Amino acid sequence: MAGRRTDRTTGRRPGGEADHVAQPTTTDRGPGAAQRMFAADTASQSLGIELLSAGDGTAELAMTVTAAMVNGHGIAHGGYVFLLADTAFACACNSHGPVTVAAGADVTFVAPAREGDRLRATATERVRFGRSGVYDVTVLRGDEVIAEFRGHSRVYPAGPPPKPGGRP
Repeated sequence: MAGRRTDRTTGRRPGGEADHVAQPTTTDRGPGAAQRMFAADTASQSLGIELLSAGDGTAELAMTVTAAMVNGHGIAHGGYVFLLADTAFACACNSHGPVTVAAGADVTFVAPAREGDRLRATATERVRFGRSGVYDVTVLRGDEVIAEFRGHSRVYPAGPPPKPGGRP
């Protein structure tokens, strides 16, 4: 609505309405969409995450815990384990083609990972309904469960491609 102020830090108007919606950086659709999305994911690739497979609501990724990923307790920082699981979730839910984003996620850490451990995250679609989906991801070190993750996805509504800078 014209004349109503927007909070610059949240992008919301008084009352909680969004002034604008951030656009995804890709409008990729169709077979191979998860692979193309991952190829453009510099955050995950800079951490050495590898896409092993993706398709039909599933994905498998791997990452080796480096010294830079270890916290003050000498174990892998949970944020890196979460990032691996979240990236597997993203690849699984985007394997169908429409641009899909996370609506929410939860993780349970089961066992610690340490420097040098090779972690594998396997994501599996549980259900899709309307524009939403639920995916489970298990993070393993060998056969040992390190973490269990559940992600809720939302297909991004169709619209014009984003303009440079991510603004509609």
